[in-house]
Parts: sequence; C-alpha cells; structure tokens
Amino acid sequence: MPTRLSPQSKFLVLGRAGMDLYADPPGTEAEYAQKFATALGGSSGNIAAGLARHGLSASLLTCVSDDAIGRFVRNELEAYGIDARHVRVLEGETRTSLAVTETRIENTQNTLYRNNASDLLLSEDHVLEVPFDLFDALIVTGTALATNPSRAATFRAMEHARREDALVVIDLDYRPYSWPDSHEAAETYLAAIEAADVIVGNDDEFAVVANGSHDDGRSLAARLGQGDKIIVYKMGEKGSVVFTGDGSFETGIFSVEAIKPMGAGDAFMASLMASLAAKSSLKDAVLRGSAAAAMVVSRFGCAPAMPTPAELDAFLSQNSAPQT
Repeated sequence: MPTRLSPQSKFLVLGRAGMDLYADPPGTEAEYAQKFATALGGSSGNIAAGLARHGLSASLLTCVSDDAIGRFVRNELEAYGIDARHVRVLEGETRTSLAVTETRIENTQNTLYRNNASDLLLSEDHVLEVPFDLFDALIVTGTALATNPSRAATFRAMEHARREDALVVIDLDYRPYSWPDSHEAAETYLAAIEAADVIVGNDDEFAVVANGSHDDGRSLAARLGQGDKIIVYKMGEKGSVVFTGDGSFETGIFSVEAIKPMGAGDAFMASLMASLAAKSSLKDAVLRGSAAAAMVVSRFGCAPAMPTPAELDAFLSQNSAPQT
C-alpha cells in the first residue's frame, strides 16, 4: 500500500498548529520562569515540519486566528518551507492554540489554551477548496475529529483524498479534554479508521476506541490489521507492534537521555511517512520513526527538534537497533 509514495510525493496534513512557549532555560518550572522561548507547535504543525525537514512537499490544512499568534504560526510555516495556502485566517474571537510548557522530563506541566479554537472551526467549504488531485497522501490528526464543524470537514477531506487514490493516514491523537465523552470518541474514531489506510495510535488510544482495557485495544488493533490496513500500535517504553495482512512485527525504542516527554509521536509519524516515501521497507520505516522519536525528546522543542535524513542516519549509525 505505501508503495504509492515516492520522494516526489506531496503530503497534506490536516489539524492544529499553534505556538509553544517553553519556560527558559531548560529545567525551569513555568511558574518561576522569567523568560520563554517560542516554537511552532501543535501535532499537525509538528508533523508537517518533520516532513519538510526530510525535503518532502508538505502543506497544512487548518484555520488560525487573525492575531499575533496566528501570524506567528504562518511565519513559522514559511520558515520551515511548509505550504500555507490552505491555512485559512479567521476573523473574530477565535484563537490559535497556545501551549505554555516546560523542558523537563519529570512532572512536566503543559498548559494548553484552546478556548474557541480556530483549528476546530475548519469547515467543509474550506475542504472543498482544496485540489486533492495534487496530493499523494493525507495525514489527519485525530483531535480534528473532536467536534463539528472540524469533524465533518475531516471526514469530507478523507473522502476526497480516497476518491483521488491518495494514501489516507490517521494519528489517533486522542485528547480527552477535546471530546464530550470517550464513547463518542470511540464511535467517531472507528468511522475514521474505516476510511484510513494507515492508523497510528498508542495503547491508551486504542483502549478508548475499543471501549475497554489495553488488552481490548490491542485485540482491536490486531483485528483491524488483518485486512488491507497498516496498524501501528505504540506501547511507550515497550516499543511498538505493527499489524498488517502479512503478519505482525515488533520494534523497540532507542535509549536516550530525554529532556522532555513531548513530540515523540509527531516525530514518529513524520519520519515513518518520509521513510516510506523514500522506499524504505515498513520495518525500516518504523525503526526510523522510533529513532526520530528518541531524537526529539532529547532536543529542545518539537518542530525545531525534527531531524533531517542526515541527522537520522547519523543517529542510527551511532545507536544499535533496539531490542524487543
């Protein structure tokens, strides 16, 4: 299935982008910070940055507010080489996501401001303006499914991408505070999974989709992978297991000195897809995604920490493959 990707593939990433404010210097607790460092943030913004760092064509489909934070995001997208022509600027009292966070590994505080979030106001009309025939893959982050109009717009985008034979990828990206309840999340995610070719999520997220325990979530992931879908089931420090119609395999994690817990999932997704576009095998692509995740948690920021292919190659040459 991912064989349809190539180094010339064009990726469209749907979901939120925002500003991250990191208490500075690293190790500082936010309530004692005298200064902060800024960075592009938000799952979709980070993934698009990761793809761009690999030299791939990445476009973002989202909405931002008509204010300084929205302009910061657009400026950052330009700096990373991300196509922002499908980023709609909304007037009024909507707000682009703002995260106040810390570069420390224990008891990390992450305060996210998403009142009347601009990205959740993505509409079907906005989606209808996108020329899906120009894209080879659509990557959706699951927070976009949390509420309407963004939910309906996301399903419409997936429908149009499939119609153009683009690869449809979803990172479950479950954030409980964005959803009315977990049962609605489960029902919505199952519909999105049905419309996707590649599904990436962690054990907590699949448990939510299964309306049960981690064991229930893993069983669901295994069943979903028996057909023509690729299921990447992540288990934190225990690594990941991939389920496909051709069987399953496990991949461990790389041991690094982490300085923060954020960004690993976005780095994994970006390098997974970039590696598949570079014609790596699925096993090698997952390994490279795991390496990118390890690199990002050991660096400042999320988008700024995304590795280039050369950096990723150097890391892999210096670190042995993880054991499972």
